[in-house]
Amino acid sequence: MAAPAQSTTQPGGGKRKGKAQYVLAKRARRCDAGGPRQLEPGLQGILITCNMNERKCVEEAYSLLNEYGDDMYGPEKFTDKDQQPSGSEGEDDDVEAALKKEVGDIKASTELRLRRFQSVESGANNVVFIRTLGIEPEKLVHHILQDMYKTKKKKTRVILRMLPISGTCKAFLEDMKKYAQTFLEPWFKTPNKGTFQIVYKSRNNSHVNREEVIRELAVCTLNSENKVDLTNPQYTVVVEIIKAVCCLSVVKDYMLFRKYNLQEVVKSPKDPSQLNSKQGNGKEAKLESADKSDQNNTAEGKNNQQVPENTEELGQTKPTSNPQVVNEGGAKPELASQATEGSKSNENDLS
Repeated sequence: MAAPAQSTTQPGGGKRKGKAQYVLAKRARRCDAGGPRQLEPGLQGILITCNMNERKCVEEAYSLLNEYGDDMYGPEKFTDKDQQPSGSEGEDDDVEAALKKEVGDIKASTELRLRRFQSVESGANNVVFIRTLGIEPEKLVHHILQDMYKTKKKKTRVILRMLPISGTCKAFLEDMKKYAQTFLEPWFKTPNKGTFQIVYKSRNNSHVNREEVIRELAVCTLNSENKVDLTNPQYTVVVEIIKAVCCLSVVKDYMLFRKYNLQEVVKSPKDPSQLNSKQGNGKEAKLESADKSDQNNTAEGKNNQQVPENTEELGQTKPTSNPQVVNEGGAKPELASQATEGSKSNENDLS
């Protein structure tokens, strides 16, 4: 057991509080608003990922969620402490009844102090969990992304992804399987059916196997007509495991809204006409280069065709340039003919 906190005397005669008392006072201030202070089974909310600035992420999340929450569900109502229900002023002889009434008053005052959106400890870095009360997180997040997708207006700088969490349970295979059998009924139980995919992410957890979880959740779709579609599914089952807590939700338009990424959903898609023009320019350039290469090839072909003609001409002239055949007498044929003609003319002259 921890030793009790000892108070030290100050020079002025007063007593200084120990460290343990400051810690207890801080915890009391945190729990004054009521509700859980960390992610645990039995909660609904919104899981938000950010980029190295969780405090700024919480501020942006409160601003964005309150804006669209007031639009969908009306402004949030607050009650002052003076208006909170309290016990009866008169003395009650029945102690048991007085205690029950006091417990009821405490519960009622706690519910009145709960906010519509409340940040709790997620248990992972760069991850924020906003607990929701009295709203449907999947409809709210879908409404936010749909509006941002249409208007292309960027409203956050730090928030990356915003995933609705419709239920949480313990991150053990048997607990997840038992919870998913009832959780997935509104979407996949007969007569309901549709295409689906399962998106799995685990943080700070090493005792859960990804393939086993996906296999068990696929079996829990409860209908053989539900088909897996990894390109454009109708429903996406989101599984987020953080430490010993499993967060589940079923969302629509997961691929259309860029995996529920607020930074990507506001980016306008590339203009197809520009892509066609770029492709056309590329094709024209290829055609021009092809024409040039064809011209070069034809020119080379012509040169190659002229070379054989020259060789043929050279071949025809080669016999004339070749040395003439020598007869047995050692004289050339032309000289021999001239010698015979000369001898014949000399014989005619003598005759």
